[in-house]
Amino acid sequence: MSVPSRLFSQGLQIRQSSLPPAFLLPSLFTSSFSTSSPLSARRDGNPNRGVSALRRTGLRRRQTLSVKPEDLPRPVTDSKERSEIDVDPNHGLWGFFNRERFPFATPEYDNSHGRAWTVQELRGKDFEDLHKLWWVCVRERNRLSTESYERGKAKAGYGEYEAGAREEEVKHTQKAIKHVLTERWYAWEDARMLAESDPSVNLYPKSGEPSYSATESAFEEYTEPEQIQSAQQDSQVPSSEAQSQVVPEQIKTQQETRV
Repeated sequence: MSVPSRLFSQGLQIRQSSLPPAFLLPSLFTSSFSTSSPLSARRDGNPNRGVSALRRTGLRRRQTLSVKPEDLPRPVTDSKERSEIDVDPNHGLWGFFNRERFPFATPEYDNSHGRAWTVQELRGKDFEDLHKLWWVCVRERNRLSTESYERGKAKAGYGEYEAGAREEEVKHTQKAIKHVLTERWYAWEDARMLAESDPSVNLYPKSGEPSYSATESAFEEYTEPEQIQSAQQDSQVPSSEAQSQVVPEQIKTQQETRV
């Protein structure tokens, strides 16, 4: 036997001795338990994939547009050739502009304002008037804020002081409205607590039941204490009945413009 054949037989014997038995071969192979699809290039059929106006990528190759450059409308730069648009002069949105309807008002316009409403004046207003006055103040502050922004963009350099003084008066009016509403809320809360302790008042009546059942004590005549009667006789102060019959004189008040 030659040397190469001897080496081949020896190598074959070594290989057969290193291999496991045939019945153990299935245990040497592992199967994949992943159900996900293999990784591949993303293809969703979007023709605009990769086109970005922010990154200035431009159009893709062989990409066409639905509009041709010849079909695009050309802007009219000459104001005389533009078509006029009918605008309602009494539209409600004009309330967000000044009287001259300019982008921002002049300092003379913002400076021509009155004082703020006081708490004493607002106490005589009903809820509907207070509601209207509140939203008038909101609209005025909206106008001042918008004009302040436009004034800053135009770098006008004027009007900030006058607009700020006008807005302060509007804020004082809004604070007075809140003060009056807070007073009314506390008065209502006190009345509610008093009604809960009153047996003649039913705050939660059912259908057909009266909310108030008057008692005999409610119709009793009121008599003033002896101390008050003696003090009225000494100082000659008229009684409450006499005071109610006196008609107050008419007081002339100056009409003042308010915000």
